[in-house]
Amino acid sequence: MARALTLAARGVGLAHPNPVVGAVIVKNGRVIGEGFHEYDKRDHAEIVALKRAGDKARGATLYLTLEPCCRTGRTGPCTQATIEAGIRRVVAAMPDPNPAVAGKGFQQLRRAGIRVDAGLLEEEARERNEDFAKWIRTGLPFVTLKTALTLDGQIAMRPSHSTAISTSPSRDFVQNLRHKSDALLTGIGTILVDDPLLSDRTGAPRCRKLLRVIMDSHLRLPLKSRVTKSATDDVLVFTTESSDSRKAQALARVGVEIFHVRSKRGRVDLHEVMRELGRREMLSVLLEAGADLNGAAIEAGIVDKMILFYSPRIMGNGVPMARLSSGSFAKRPALQNWKVAPYGEDFIFEGHIHDVYRAGRRG
Repeated sequence: MARALTLAARGVGLAHPNPVVGAVIVKNGRVIGEGFHEYDKRDHAEIVALKRAGDKARGATLYLTLEPCCRTGRTGPCTQATIEAGIRRVVAAMPDPNPAVAGKGFQQLRRAGIRVDAGLLEEEARERNEDFAKWIRTGLPFVTLKTALTLDGQIAMRPSHSTAISTSPSRDFVQNLRHKSDALLTGIGTILVDDPLLSDRTGAPRCRKLLRVIMDSHLRLPLKSRVTKSATDDVLVFTTESSDSRKAQALARVGVEIFHVRSKRGRVDLHEVMRELGRREMLSVLLEAGADLNGAAIEAGIVDKMILFYSPRIMGNGVPMARLSSGSFAKRPALQNWKVAPYGEDFIFEGHIHDVYRAGRRG
């Protein structure tokens, strides 16, 4: 199963909008077939592994990171292929996170006389597909808030001022986070201060471009910014301004998509943004922003997970990680299932605000 999870990770950037899945077939103590899912190649992980095993699959054990599908979609049901191949036993890490189908694949296999065991390394498997679980249940993307800060919680010396806080290894880690994401979300303030490119610089293959998303209520995005000049149908701006304005038309001419949303307290309605990104099959969104957008996202309840890169330094008076409205501390979200790990000269704090496996259904 550990090998299957490793294989599943190879589908990062390639499997969405499907889940990442790894499969290993074992017979007489030897691996006879394995595979992982790539959306463009259609075959699910178990089908790839079964094809590689061929006739040797009869009587073997299939290890899967996710319950096999039992419905016909872009491909036929994997349960039927598993039965026809003569697999004797299926060991799955977790059930399908889609409440409409969870457990039905297992039932079909058991009715065919195949032994099914589930739950092996389930926690690791659930983490692999937490973005898919959120999206398939709610139609909304899984949002990870990432930022670098000092021990006293500051992200910059002063507003409208860029401050390098994290070390090079941490910045490399962030690139991996971008590669795992379907969309990168930031605010116009970050664009005006840092003029970032907002790109995935890992060089690893991905089946879809990283969508660069900017919250820009009053459409201040400069035509000469790096993100604008590099736009190739991969820059999306949410604004409360009219998409027919002169500035909107100028941005559209250079390849920037302008999407009008309603205003909520003078800002772009983040819930409407999430619904639109979910409609576009953006399963995972990485939020890299300043204090204002971080605070608005937390208060809107759209953040599912936080990854904080702490530098072991003290800044003093500076810009906080998030500007939040006054309110009861007891009502602020508490992160759960958190963990801390050293990373070079920094350390990483990671925790969840929402349990996406308990999220409600779509609609």
